[in-house]
Amino acid sequence: MKNKRDTYIRWSKRFFLTLLVVAALSTLGFVLWAESPLPAAPEALSALESDEKISVEIFNDHITFSPKDSEPVTGFIFYPGGRVDHRAYAAPLRAIAEQGFLVVVLDLRLNLAFFDISAAEPIFPLYPQIQHWAVGGHSLGGVGASLYAKEHPDLSGIVFWASYPADDGLKNSTMDMLSIYGTRDMAGMDKFKETSLLLPATTEYVVLDGGNHAQFGDYGLQPGDKEATISRTEQQAQVVNATVNFLQKLNR
Repeated sequence: MKNKRDTYIRWSKRFFLTLLVVAALSTLGFVLWAESPLPAAPEALSALESDEKISVEIFNDHITFSPKDSEPVTGFIFYPGGRVDHRAYAAPLRAIAEQGFLVVVLDLRLNLAFFDISAAEPIFPLYPQIQHWAVGGHSLGGVGASLYAKEHPDLSGIVFWASYPADDGLKNSTMDMLSIYGTRDMAGMDKFKETSLLLPATTEYVVLDGGNHAQFGDYGLQPGDKEATISRTEQQAQVVNATVNFLQKLNR
């Protein structure tokens, strides 16, 4: 009986040790995967230089774009897409800042908004001059922004770039909302139609004819995405214009 018990104990120890090793390797694999995001293209990196119009400040957890010729009263905090280098959105976000807004792009933990929903929280006290704040994001970043906004109804607005909320927590919100997506998005038009039921009836929609998922930023091709029928430059110009128009309304 003792031998059987000792054998059972040995095999139990081996079993649990194996589970621990598998769990550790799985965790390591996930971390390595998450920490290898789609890289920012050269045109995005070139937008990170300050000039006579825009001041660019790079911190450990965010990048700020602010106009030099005005004092912004509206700020826009942006959550990047899942496993995308946050710098990949520098060009369109800089263009938004050039229209008189403070724009902040977050550097998220593990490059995934789900692991850093509250990443926007430390930003607000850094810029006390801002009177109106909007949050937003691309793809999974937009989902993360919606989860944050759901718990912070004092925000003025939320902007979805090729994204939608995780649940119906914002459906009855009085917050201003904007949804921008392309007809060639990898999610498919039906998905955006279905998820519109999760948003307030007052939500604004801008549909980019020929736009796809990846061209909201500058990080190359998105696995599983459809080929766009408009250029990246044209798509981003439309995205910037729609976002700027939305942010301008928050000042009223």
